Amino acid sequence: MKLKTATTQSESVVHYDTLLAAMSAQERVRWALQHLHGRPALTSSFGAQAAVGLHLLSQVRPNIPVILIDTGYLFAETYRFIDQLVARLSLNLHVFRPELSPAWLEARHGQLWQEGRQGIRRYNELAKMAPMARALADLDVGIWFAGLRRGQAASREDIHFLHNTTQRWKVHPIADWTDRDVYTYLRRHDLPYHPLWSKGYLSIGDTHTTRPFQAGMPPEEMRFFGLQRECGIHELR
Repeated sequence: MKLKTATTQSESVVHYDTLLAAMSAQERVRWALQHLHGRPALTSSFGAQAAVGLHLLSQVRPNIPVILIDTGYLFAETYRFIDQLVARLSLNLHVFRPELSPAWLEARHGQLWQEGRQGIRRYNELAKMAPMARALADLDVGIWFAGLRRGQAASREDIHFLHNTTQRWKVHPIADWTDRDVYTYLRRHDLPYHPLWSKGYLSIGDTHTTRPFQAGMPPEEMRFFGLQRECGIHELR
């Protein structure tokens, strides 16, 4: 199958969304690996429901590089969860870290996440976006798989299955999955949620900017004090 040449980016997005919407998540992964060009990789924060994407991709493409950005501020439970899934799924894990250690970062810049929206943005640039950009370049990633879903937050409602930039393809195989779909997949394959899930942590990142769910709380409030939902990694192209 030859990829469609669209007259505009929006036309291309609509075309591929229609094409991929009729497929299962596994079929979307296989289609992407067969028809797109470039070295594939999967990014994962090893968050609450990360086992779905990790299992899905590793079953279709064993040994696919899995990129993790370790800020140095992850929960202890997250590090143990990473070890558990790496062993269980035989993951080809590639860990990238900021150039500065947490102690050095704070010595030079202070606790940026305490400095409002601008400080959070700067922290994310240094601790997450910069090492992710380095990971994509060092691994020469041409097909970037990610587990984003439209139902996770308002900021993700318009996620497409496939997006093309001048640098690489971005693929979201489970973009249309609901929480029920995720639960069903985890149960079917006997996969675990993140250990903090049972304690009310539905979205899990750094210790200093992650809050457990409370009644009436919108999803955005669980990260970055409600000032923003995204860390900026998925803005990279």
